[in-house]
Amino acid sequence: MKRMKLLALPLALALLLSTLAACKPASETPSDDPSTEVSEDLPSQEPSTQPDETPGLTGDQEPPIRLAVLSGPTGVGAAKLLDSVDNAPDSLRTFYSCTIAADNSELVAGLTNGEIDIATVASNVAVNLYNKTDGGVQIIALGTLGVLHILEGNGGTSINSIADLAGRTIYCAGQGANPEYILRYLLRESGLEIGEDVEVVFADASEISAKLLSGEIECAMLPVPAATAAIIKGEGKVRAAIDVTEAWDALETGSQVIMTAVVVRTDFAKTYPQKVSDFLADYEASIDFVNNNVDAAAELVAGYGITPSAAIAKQAIPQCHLAFISGADMMSSISSYFMALYTVDPASVGGSLPDDGIYYVP
Repeated sequence: MKRMKLLALPLALALLLSTLAACKPASETPSDDPSTEVSEDLPSQEPSTQPDETPGLTGDQEPPIRLAVLSGPTGVGAAKLLDSVDNAPDSLRTFYSCTIAADNSELVAGLTNGEIDIATVASNVAVNLYNKTDGGVQIIALGTLGVLHILEGNGGTSINSIADLAGRTIYCAGQGANPEYILRYLLRESGLEIGEDVEVVFADASEISAKLLSGEIECAMLPVPAATAAIIKGEGKVRAAIDVTEAWDALETGSQVIMTAVVVRTDFAKTYPQKVSDFLADYEASIDFVNNNVDAAAELVAGYGITPSAAIAKQAIPQCHLAFISGADMMSSISSYFMALYTVDPASVGGSLPDDGIYYVP
């Protein structure tokens, strides 16, 4: 069944409340990548003696969906879903068990050992995990289309295109992940060679932000909300010079940046296809809400520690290019992106391009 939604419908809160359940506390996370607990542990509920008429709920016969959301831009679109989980009636708190994770490695471990059923991960992590587990996970939806921005410091205004990076040194967060491969692809397609035309230095996002704000470095590529925070704190001395998603689209190669994928354990999807369908409806509604209610969503995003503050979240949300794409549509959307990464470095996608089995299309 084809499913594609480019964020026009309002959030159906009633639908969410009919399928959501309470979250468990998140694990501790590093201070430079904050996350927070989703909710307190809830007391167990006595089995109902009445037939369960709530869509997606199956009572004690089926386990909850163990959902894990990655802190940072990858988790922004799920903020309303998490909030609805926390505020669901007690009688409905049997459908989800939620965790906010600090980094992709936690999610990879949980998906591999069967402790997580569905997770939002970096798209290159999804394809690597698929290849390394012989199809143990599948992509069920695509989220953020791109969250990277090239920033110019020291109050400069001379960087306006990828070609303007010639002769410069650019600091980049995300070595060995989507950001590195995206930057390398953009430079190559713009006729720039790393080491000859431009120098790239990889460092932690917090270190890069500090150097931008101090004036030590001139140019950097950061994801939101780190990029957003640097701009706000820079008070006019740091600006967003290039939206990387727009720069990629301008190449007109037929591919597009897809930085977030939602994956499910293949065994779980086979056993509980209705739960997967219900989750997709909830996630789509959550993304719709975040895009169309930025002020309210910013409070939720900050409240869950997905961004450092509501002020940062408010400016970051429009820069995340949030989308919801599932079904057959996601195959054409992301397969060309995987191909682009593969041409940069086969290791970026686990050594080989995935077959169509990576896509969950009911």
